[in-house]
Amino acid sequence: MKQPNLVISSLDLDRLERLLETLPTQQALNHPLQTELDRADVIEPEQMPADVVTMNSTVRFRLIASGEEHSLTLVYPKDVKGESSRISVLAPVGSALLGLKVGDNISWPGPSGQLIEVEILEVVYQPERAGELHR
Repeated sequence: MKQPNLVISSLDLDRLERLLETLPTQQALNHPLQTELDRADVIEPEQMPADVVTMNSTVRFRLIASGEEHSLTLVYPKDVKGESSRISVLAPVGSALLGLKVGDNISWPGPSGQLIEVEILEVVYQPERAGELHR
């Protein structure tokens, strides 16, 4: 399956690269998030299309295999705070969601190694769309 194009804001990229620098070197180099950052188109926050998943966005998506729908807010690890409505960008599904737009599908290795395919249904909230460009 062809990977969808990713769009990431320059602000998110800077913060995510700093986050990866805090991980042990081997873990950072091999982290799926690094692969996604390397292939993403980077634009300024004010140019972000309204239907793209950015950091701190709330996204509604469907697991293709089960048809289950979820709505999660994509956050930095420090902001998860045990809330089930939030997902860390370092979690496999979190890394998979970043930079996708409504209608995109992506397959991602799940916690037990099996592929999880997700489809983006809606970006419920996006900071850039709300005018929060420097959150």
